[in-house]
Amino acid sequence: MKINWFPGHMKKALAEIKEKLKNIDVVLYVLDSRAPISSINPSLSKLSQDKPILYIFNKIDMADEARVRAIAPSLRRDGSDYVLLNSTAKGQGQIIKKKINVLSKNKIEKMKAKGLRAVIRAIVVGVPNSGKSTLVNNLCGSAKAITGNKAGVTKATQWVSIGDNIELCDTPGTLYPNFENQDVAKKLYFLGSVKDEVVGDEVEFAKELISLLQKKYPLFLEKRYGDDLTLEAIAKKRSYVVSGGELDIERTANAIIDDFRKGRIGRITLD
Repeated sequence: MKINWFPGHMKKALAEIKEKLKNIDVVLYVLDSRAPISSINPSLSKLSQDKPILYIFNKIDMADEARVRAIAPSLRRDGSDYVLLNSTAKGQGQIIKKKINVLSKNKIEKMKAKGLRAVIRAIVVGVPNSGKSTLVNNLCGSAKAITGNKAGVTKATQWVSIGDNIELCDTPGTLYPNFENQDVAKKLYFLGSVKDEVVGDEVEFAKELISLLQKKYPLFLEKRYGDDLTLEAIAKKRSYVVSGGELDIERTANAIIDDFRKGRIGRITLD
């Protein structure tokens, strides 16, 4: 089944982001470290390509850090930078603020020469469930953005102040109108960037997730589930049964996907 999810609020958000970028100094592009390349939205990249970008490899505590460190430099270009972090950890906001000021150096110096204090406007963008709003709350030092471990929690843009000279715009997570690459779409589903209700067939996707992880992290799977990685064997091992003693394969599939999303299988990067 083909994955495609582009609800009305995402289309509206992309239009708003395009308009707001005219007055933005720095783009904070939040990527999920468990699939950072797949987290790059071509529509967002096209809109922000002429702005300084700070790529934030978020959820690094759940990812294969060595793999992410190998990927990250490929996104660096003149006027852009990157940082690896866990947006739920204390003190991460200060790292981001310093990076924002470095990327805005030209504007700050220009305003200083005029005897004025520069106000830097930054915008947070990324796919759903990449941790944007959690990052905003960390930067604010308090809960000002609504968060949740599922796609589509933030549905409108909001401005907050995160320091003496920085104003920040939080935006809804956005995907793009058509997933030409279904391998990317599947990875985003595994991350929780695509609503479960859109996909529906958890059993087949759980099998695909196991197949993908067998190629990349077989030892993690063996440690978590044992030698037999069929859904039937895992269901039996966990005693997932319905009335009459029949194995509950659907519950097993959901559990495997949830194990991946919660980091119970291990620190994994799919890209």
